Amino acid sequence: MKIKDIIQLLDAEVVWGEEKLWEKEVQNACGSDLMSDVLAYVKDQSVLLTGLVNPQVIRTAEMMDFVCIIFVRGKHPDDAMIQLASEYGIVLLSTEHRMFTACGKLFGAGLEGGAR
Repeated sequence: MKIKDIIQLLDAEVVWGEEKLWEKEVQNACGSDLMSDVLAYVKDQSVLLTGLVNPQVIRTAEMMDFVCIIFVRGKHPDDAMIQLASEYGIVLLSTEHRMFTACGKLFGAGLEGGAR
């Protein structure tokens, strides 16, 4: 699945990374507001869905090689977070959907959750 497909599924807004939408292919995703859980339990995921809006999310995504972060519940990163994501080349999206709904839509469209 391409990131552009995720945008359509979630009615998402592109916050940063429009030029990367056509090239990035993603296979799996995870949803969490606890970055410690992401670091401890997530392996080989491409997309992170979260409602947490702070720079630690961007740093965690970079460490875990995520290509895209989707902020749920209409959350938006601030300018410092956008700058950090641009340095790491991580696409940022925002959707009005709640995390459960967003994850369900992506899973229903074929995006895997990955094994623990």
